[in-house]
Amino acid sequence: MRTTDSFGRPLVAVTGMGVVTSLGQGKRENWTALTSGRSGIHPITRFPTDHLATTIAGTVDFLPESSQGASALTFALADLAAEEAVAEAGVSRGDFGGPLFLAAPPVELDWHNRLRLYAQSDRSNGWRSLIEAARKAREEALFDEAQFAAIADRLAEKYGTRGLPITLSTACASGATAIQLGTEAIRRGECDRALAIGADGSATAEALIRFSLLSALSTQNERPEKASKPFSKDRDGFVLAEGSGALVLESLESALARGAEVLGIVRGCGEKADDFHRTRSKPDGSPAISAVYAALKDAGMSEEEIDYVNAHGTSTPENDKMEHLSLSTVFGERMREIPISSNKSMIGHTLSAAGAVEAVFSLMTMREGVIPPTINYENPDPAIDLDVVPNRKREADVATVISNSFGFGGQNTCLVMAREAG
Repeated sequence: MRTTDSFGRPLVAVTGMGVVTSLGQGKRENWTALTSGRSGIHPITRFPTDHLATTIAGTVDFLPESSQGASALTFALADLAAEEAVAEAGVSRGDFGGPLFLAAPPVELDWHNRLRLYAQSDRSNGWRSLIEAARKAREEALFDEAQFAAIADRLAEKYGTRGLPITLSTACASGATAIQLGTEAIRRGECDRALAIGADGSATAEALIRFSLLSALSTQNERPEKASKPFSKDRDGFVLAEGSGALVLESLESALARGAEVLGIVRGCGEKADDFHRTRSKPDGSPAISAVYAALKDAGMSEEEIDYVNAHGTSTPENDKMEHLSLSTVFGERMREIPISSNKSMIGHTLSAAGAVEAVFSLMTMREGVIPPTINYENPDPAIDLDVVPNRKREADVATVISNSFGFGGQNTCLVMAREAG
């Protein structure tokens, strides 16, 4: 079997996958729910939502850490996904041997700690009093909660990854960026194996309010499971959610040498910055178009070789319109025939984790021969002419997938994955 691509670079295989979302823990539980068209969106119970415009989310409430703050929950989510992926890859948990790339949200002290510190502070000194109280507390757990790299450090120690663990945040493209960095490290010959994780447990009151102020969230609270409706005419915003996805990436040569099962191939990665606006995508879709073209070029593939698109599909009016424009530009009239679906219709938008979670689902789509549906597609948008696999799963022979991640701040990343080395 050929172990290098058309450019002479090592082919990058996926040998382990793990996932956690509001649908459940682990690939089997998630896949069963996803292909059944079941939604994980529900009313928020973690904090009061009185007087808020949005009162629903895809929070992961079944873990003990869900009540311990965003940092604790993000670590727990990343750890569970990594544990599943590393076990499937058949790699020693304490001696992984390759680098770690973690996509994670910006960190903040949880409110219960802020209020506790504020009660101990000299309140006459304004916001500085909180910082001074934190210094005087000298609590290691408090310090770690406020450090962006602390989660990756704990994961690196547990799994025995090599070198300095990398923590990154490229907004909603973060999970895909982590996979891209791992892929490129293997291609450069820096390692035979890398652990790429996207995790986000930051569906907090602050996050909900901030996104609400941007008018980015759905306010269709009456039926939470119906709120996320990508590509529908009556879509009104995304649903905030939590989750994690992890991939063990490995050179195909290394995977074959140790007899590992190859779950799929990362063929190409493309990215493009968008300087149009801090939150809005450029209306003409040119950065997204460039990202898709870059991914195809990196994969050494043509537009005709793509069988399925796992959409960014957030359910916001502007994003879905822009994604349709960009894909139609790349694939032309053929785009009407390429199945495209949005996992976010069921799990919501997992932010930093989205690219990694959706990469796992994309690989499972190829392996299982089943395309998950875009649920809640009851009022089609005539301006978006796509085969969105409406409401019910579809059996299909899918050999290649594009997975899109278009983030706030102009971060656009696209992954091309294949079922086999080819």
